[in-house]
Amino acid sequence: MHATNKYYSQTILASTILMVTLVTGCNSDNDDEATTVPVINASNPIDFAIDVAINQQITVTFSEAMKQATINDASFTLTDPNQTAVLGVVSYNETSNTAVFAPSSDFSHNTMYKASITTEVTSVAGIALDSDFSWVFTTSAQPDLTAPTVVSNSPANVALDFAINRNLTAKFSEALNPNTVNATSFTLSDGTNNVAGVISLLGTTASFNPNDNLAANTLYTATLTTAISDLATPANQLAANFSWSFTTSAVEALGPDPVNLKSANNFVILTKTGITNIPASAITGNIGSSPITAAAMDNVFCDEISGIIYGADAAYTGSGIISCFAGAAVDNTLVASAVLDMGTAYTDAAGRTLPDFTELGAGDISGMTLEPGLYKWSSGVLISTDVTLSGSANDVWIFQIAGDLTQASASRINLQGGAQAKNIFWQVGGSSGVALDTTAHFEGVVLAEKGISINTDATVNGRLMSQTAVTLDHNTVTQPTE
Repeated sequence: MHATNKYYSQTILASTILMVTLVTGCNSDNDDEATTVPVINASNPIDFAIDVAINQQITVTFSEAMKQATINDASFTLTDPNQTAVLGVVSYNETSNTAVFAPSSDFSHNTMYKASITTEVTSVAGIALDSDFSWVFTTSAQPDLTAPTVVSNSPANVALDFAINRNLTAKFSEALNPNTVNATSFTLSDGTNNVAGVISLLGTTASFNPNDNLAANTLYTATLTTAISDLATPANQLAANFSWSFTTSAVEALGPDPVNLKSANNFVILTKTGITNIPASAITGNIGSSPITAAAMDNVFCDEISGIIYGADAAYTGSGIISCFAGAAVDNTLVASAVLDMGTAYTDAAGRTLPDFTELGAGDISGMTLEPGLYKWSSGVLISTDVTLSGSANDVWIFQIAGDLTQASASRINLQGGAQAKNIFWQVGGSSGVALDTTAHFEGVVLAEKGISINTDATVNGRLMSQTAVTLDHNTVTQPTE
């Protein structure tokens, strides 16, 4: 649960901070919606965002369906630094569980605001948000006049063997107006008939969940229309319809649904408290850290990375060459958003229920061959000899580890049958975190509550995401093939 930021006064340099107050709650272990406390899954702008367009609407996405009558201009408000109310219209999109505050006019340039959602807001079951939450963001002096674009889509265009029981997703360059993402603006067709499904939106990612399995060995085309727009007023719409095609496989994917990394998927290494490194390592993909200063990544040098280093400020100096570094305001916001999404992904992975395997090997999986599924341990997990993950390209593994994850030197995680690192998720909640010993080889996406330590010459095909720090020592870390 997020702590509430205090509304405060301070000296504003170059721009002014805009503050929003919301209510959040804690997740319940009970899957019955009638007894869960709703929480806030996402907000736009994010906490401490800067250079927010003066014509942007504000959104909050909840974890479950909310009672529309409780979301109104009394429970969702916006005020300026003098605590004068900003006029606007509040709406609620039931499909995406998103509340929208649309100001009646542009925000003032470089001016501080405060928005709030009260505990009058409840779920459809009548359960209220349990505490106030706030976040701050900074306006720019310019409106948003740029049309959103599609950054990526899954499956990829002309992809083959897409699992018949998986969802489609499209990631956009910016947050969208949830009211414009629906069954008419996001369609899926087999060439003759449209597929029935549920369309959802979280942040910058739209998803299409077919009501039934797709037909086997069939060519489908997904289309996003120009009815889709961003949150600007007036709205910027997609410049042209966007379509892509793919062919299904003959079988269902095995294992749970994959964890949605959202914008964290743009990083191969992502942390909150820094990345340390003993050169020379070889890193393929972007890295970043926030909210700690970018100087906490200084010993990762530009000649060691095929990608960009994103920082929470402009303090990165590296070896003196900083051509790989991005520390401008927009980059600060990008990495801060990714860190938030990393936390959401961790919570998602940790919250999956009904494991297929519990306490397998009493935590020692050395030498085992593991099929797709959800695995759960109340202890740590040890890999001292080679482990094999055997499954197809669409199958998914999620490992819920309450303790630490330790991999011995010279041991390997091997993939068999087409299994892909992007579909393997290691959620590690231990007090020490993850330790990969010398020359070990690791596969998959690590979501660690604590640190990740990679010893000399160990290699990783996957992603390293830590809510503290990542430590490297002459390692090869490669982002997985998408």
